[in-house]
Amino acid sequence: MGDWGFLSSLLDKVQSHSTVIGKIWMSVLFIFRILVLGAGAESVWGDEQSNLVCNTMQPGCENVCYDWKFPISHIRFWVMQIIFVSTPTLVYLGHAFLVIHKENKLREKIKRQRDNTMLKKPKYTDDKGHVRIKGNLLGSYLTQLFFKIIFELAFIVGQYYLYGFIMIPQFACSKKPCPYTVECFMSRPTEKTIFIIFMLVVACISLLLTVIEVFYLLCTRVRCRARKRDLPNNTSPENPATLSFTWQPRAGPEDPLNQNKLNMEYESKQDISVRLDGAKEDKQLLQEH
Repeated sequence: MGDWGFLSSLLDKVQSHSTVIGKIWMSVLFIFRILVLGAGAESVWGDEQSNLVCNTMQPGCENVCYDWKFPISHIRFWVMQIIFVSTPTLVYLGHAFLVIHKENKLREKIKRQRDNTMLKKPKYTDDKGHVRIKGNLLGSYLTQLFFKIIFELAFIVGQYYLYGFIMIPQFACSKKPCPYTVECFMSRPTEKTIFIIFMLVVACISLLLTVIEVFYLLCTRVRCRARKRDLPNNTSPENPATLSFTWQPRAGPEDPLNQNKLNMEYESKQDISVRLDGAKEDKQLLQEH
């Protein structure tokens, strides 16, 4: 297990930069793949070639038959599977560390400058160093999930075409330098079949968790966008603030329409005053007579 220490320490750092489902996937990888592979599977497959027995005395026949039946050992195959599946996660970890480093430098620059209105605020991390998976970081996270799905599927299909999912205790071999078709017998086939099925189930669980995490991130992203769209007071470059009333420019005195309106009001007032003056004169004449 000492050989897995470096990889385990790197993957352990991804825990704080992933989702809840990603943390569950990491636990499955540590406990049910790396731990079981190092603790039990290596001891089971340690004697697979030396205990292969073929009913012939021809030198080299057993080695050729073993190489034909098992072009790669199950243990090495699973080690390659773990490394390939973990590599996209390590690439995302490097991207996350780069983002955290840049935003920490930006946060220090904001503290040094008094007038920091022109500086961008940290987007992906908070003051405690917690990462928010969005924007370019979300794209990087989804990309590594898609690559993990591809690698998991490729290794599951590859294992099926290489040696199937059941260890056959007896197989026939007619490769040179075998003088004829010989029968070869594997050691502990039932125990090895149990380990093969166990590792297959764990790989399928990891694949299912990765697919669920992809849908979880996509649904969360769509839900956040819908919530922002429904907010009435949300203002952004994509959704600018709008006035609740219709504003019209005030017409100045030079406006011809406004001047015409004022002239008509003035003329109506003059007509009213003339009529009132005429009514007063008529009243005075009636009083004199």
